[in-house]
Amino acid sequence: MPSIDELEAYAHENHVPIMMKTGIEFILELIRNQAYTRILELGTAIGYSAIRMARISPLIQIDTLENDSERAQVAMKNIAAEHLESQIRLHVMDIAEFQTDQQYDLIFVDAAKAQYPHYMQQFRTNLAEGGVFVFDNLNFHGMVEDPSLTENKGTKQMIKKLRRFRETLMTDPNCLTQFYPEVGDGVAVVGLLRK
Repeated sequence: MPSIDELEAYAHENHVPIMMKTGIEFILELIRNQAYTRILELGTAIGYSAIRMARISPLIQIDTLENDSERAQVAMKNIAAEHLESQIRLHVMDIAEFQTDQQYDLIFVDAAKAQYPHYMQQFRTNLAEGGVFVFDNLNFHGMVEDPSLTENKGTKQMIKKLRRFRETLMTDPNCLTQFYPEVGDGVAVVGLLRK
């Protein structure tokens, strides 16, 4: 069974984006403090964060979505090696196609950054009373604050969308948003006043 260090090393060596250490520790603490047990994760990658979340308690149930079949295969192996198949259900599909009536305490969004507003809209009715969305990478390696850090046109477009989304979260009267720029790559915790 791979250790957390081994999963982190694999992600680093294979350029698989996983949460930064301060980000994952933050989300694990949130789950512990609020006793969240029903989790939806958008973006499985190699299963790193789902495994870390499921290890907190045998009561935790996670639906996690990944559209990259190669990464999903690696995630399945890692989840099986941890004997967490009864807690983590991996759905290999496009996020836009996933439909469920399940209510979740935590909806963790760490997938295509430009799609964050769509994901929030898509799953807002799946957020349980008292539950929260958690969005990672809202700083995007400092580029949201300083777009001159990249010359890539596609990245610049995505950064603009992320900045607009961040501003929406902070100004929408229906969102109770706490933004933690210093945690990981910029993390927001968002509760909804109205679904």
